[in-house]
Amino acid sequence: MNVRRLRSRLRATSYRSSRIASSAPRLRRRQRGAAIISALLVVALSAILVSGMLWRQQVQLRRIENQRLLAQAQWISRGALDWTRLVLRSEADTSAGVTYLGGAWGMPVAKTRLSDFLGQIGDVRAEQGQDTWVSGSIEDAQARFNLRNLVSTPAPGALQLNLTQIQVFARLLQLLGIDGQLAKNAAVFLRSGLNYSVTRFQTGSTPGSTTSSTQQVGGGSGGTNFSSNPGLSDSDGNSGSAPILMTSVDALQDVPGFTPDIVARLRPFVTILPTTTPVNMNTAPAEVVAATVQGMSLSSAQAFVARRQTVFFRNLSDVQLALEGSGVPQTGIDTSLCDVNSSYFLIHGRVQHERAVVDRTTLVWRDTLTHTTRIVRVRDEP
Repeated sequence: MNVRRLRSRLRATSYRSSRIASSAPRLRRRQRGAAIISALLVVALSAILVSGMLWRQQVQLRRIENQRLLAQAQWISRGALDWTRLVLRSEADTSAGVTYLGGAWGMPVAKTRLSDFLGQIGDVRAEQGQDTWVSGSIEDAQARFNLRNLVSTPAPGALQLNLTQIQVFARLLQLLGIDGQLAKNAAVFLRSGLNYSVTRFQTGSTPGSTTSSTQQVGGGSGGTNFSSNPGLSDSDGNSGSAPILMTSVDALQDVPGFTPDIVARLRPFVTILPTTTPVNMNTAPAEVVAATVQGMSLSSAQAFVARRQTVFFRNLSDVQLALEGSGVPQTGIDTSLCDVNSSYFLIHGRVQHERAVVDRTTLVWRDTLTHTTRIVRVRDEP
């Protein structure tokens, strides 16, 4: 029995040894396969990490390049603005105090390569502007109705609603098919914003102009029908907070009664300037002319504008004769409403420098005496 058991144990041991010996190559092959797969995973992960780093680096380089192109485009825009200001000053030196549409300032610049401008002045680096395009135009800001005229400042810090200008704005609203009652809402809102602005201490209008007496109502200096807190606690406003100062036509959307559609219809005919200004009868459209001149119809204003295309007005006497020729009798012209010269201009400029594009609108003031220009505000279009 013992011999048999010993033999059976020897057979089992030899069988197990043979099985282990036969499975060893397979185990080594499995280990080599796992090592290859692990190496492939490490290589793939490294490739993913490196590609991500290269992509982020490329994005960063692209961002830096875009910033450089944008900075260059902005500097080109500044140079074009300085050139435009020089045009405005030169035009004022030769126009004898008259601003009309046929002046040098009124010629728009079509989309032109910057190299063409540099080549004309003999710049040896003119070829550097091959990928830069410049275009723009100058617009007379006083061709529109100035919303700032709705509030007058007869004394420092005193704000009064200008009834004459409110009536002008109301007529303009009616000509455009808008409720004329909104004119007073805009005036009260504007006065409320000015009441908390340092500009409330400014008096007078554009330098060099003379203003006649206008009918005024109420105000922040002891008016009879408004309180000393205009637009907030008086009968025309119940707002609990002071509105911000109006700096653009889009601010009309904050005035009760005005909608985006109304503001869109008004935008070509109104503006907001830092000071009160008269309307330039040499550049104003027919709608603004008809609203400015009391008793003038839109058809008469269109005839007035058509006559202006052949000859511009050198003074207010020419304007009065033209108004009489259009069927509007005039005993005198209010110099606070009408003029033939302008001090405020809107400069629209577009610079395309490779991928960078700068659309910029700049409000420029020109002194009527010295003809020097100053930048009032700059707005970049989206």
